[in-house]
Amino acid sequence: MAILLPLSFFLYYNDSVTHAIKIPKFYRPVAVDSHEVKGKMQYDTTFHQLNGIKLVNQLGQEVDLNKDLKGKILLINFFFTRCPSVCPMLTDHISVVLKSFNKKNTDIVQFISISVDPNDSVPALRAYADKYTTQHDRWWFLTGNKDSIYNYAKNELGLKLEAETPEDFIHSQQVVLVDSFRNIRGYYDGLDVNSISKVGDDIILLKLEKRKKK
Repeated sequence: MAILLPLSFFLYYNDSVTHAIKIPKFYRPVAVDSHEVKGKMQYDTTFHQLNGIKLVNQLGQEVDLNKDLKGKILLINFFFTRCPSVCPMLTDHISVVLKSFNKKNTDIVQFISISVDPNDSVPALRAYADKYTTQHDRWWFLTGNKDSIYNYAKNELGLKLEAETPEDFIHSQQVVLVDSFRNIRGYYDGLDVNSISKVGDDIILLKLEKRKKK
């Protein structure tokens, strides 16, 4: 009895902790790899890793989302500066997430807002960014080639962007969390307060996550 009681408590406690902390899952599986361990086949899923994209931020700097942000977690969304309704609310929600990190902790994550409107100039991006943040090094508002941006959204992030006419831009309200290995680890409804409120916690969990480097 003296042995079973501590053991049962341990099993209960261990199970509680396991279910209390939910590491963000992986998205967009691309293959299943197999290998043999001690005569038994083991199967591991390989998940899509994002390729980089070169864009220009509100400071006029050309940046690569992989090379220039190596080792950082990314939080990515799409917008355009002339958007009258969805974008201001979405951007405001993201600004709340940014403010929840102090400057020291913000270094672990880069906030990325990509314009779907090729007419959004650097000055327009800067003016828009100034409404929501003073931390222009930690939150980039980006523009670039339209085809490259739409391709990045669809084939890298798994989002759908459409332009019905040259003046009509339809973009996803989803916010995408990408880990430092460039695997997608979360999709959040940027207009839903309950959904976006989980982002900060998931960023911290990704920072604490232990993964073997290839």
